[in-house]
Amino acid sequence: MDKTQPHPLFKLATELGPLLVFFFVNAKFNLFAATGAFMVAIVAAMIASYVVTRHIPIMAIVTGVIVLVFGTLTLVLHDETFIKLKPTIIYALFAAILGGGLLFGRSFIAVMFDQMFNLTPQGWRILTLRWALFFAGMAVLNEIVWRTQSTDFWVNFKVFGVTPITMIFAIAQMPLTKRYHLEPASLEASEAEAGDVRKG
Repeated sequence: MDKTQPHPLFKLATELGPLLVFFFVNAKFNLFAATGAFMVAIVAAMIASYVVTRHIPIMAIVTGVIVLVFGTLTLVLHDETFIKLKPTIIYALFAAILGGGLLFGRSFIAVMFDQMFNLTPQGWRILTLRWALFFAGMAVLNEIVWRTQSTDFWVNFKVFGVTPITMIFAIAQMPLTKRYHLEPASLEASEAEAGDVRKG
């Protein structure tokens, strides 16, 4: 099914909006109020994404589910540890999915990121390995920050540290995607060849 491509600003709003809500509510009230607001904002962002594009990226779904589970634990048990652990769980899960896929000869990066570009098999493998290592590193970094710094510092890091780090890393992968980009004609030929093999 074809997906409607939203305006880049809409995509940015649905991704950064919940984080900004989390930051401002924490600054004005506390982490527990921010957690509740973050949960509502995440759900609202997914609904908005579906209304506009008739599609919700798999990463957004996984992230949303984990936010709701750990957010609920945070509020019910009144323990901020759970919401601080949430990024670690998400990063570790993504790293495990990507790394595990590589072990079985599969590259799940395109599915996870809902990307529209096409790469050669080698390109997908390299990109998948890089993102798996990135997510593993971010899981470790989150653990270091929340366990050694104050809650306000962790919130600031989550909003103003993680986002730039992720964007810089993603931009740094552009040379790789250009180098291993698969032209439409090559892609069609590859798919046709695969079809002939299956028929034979």
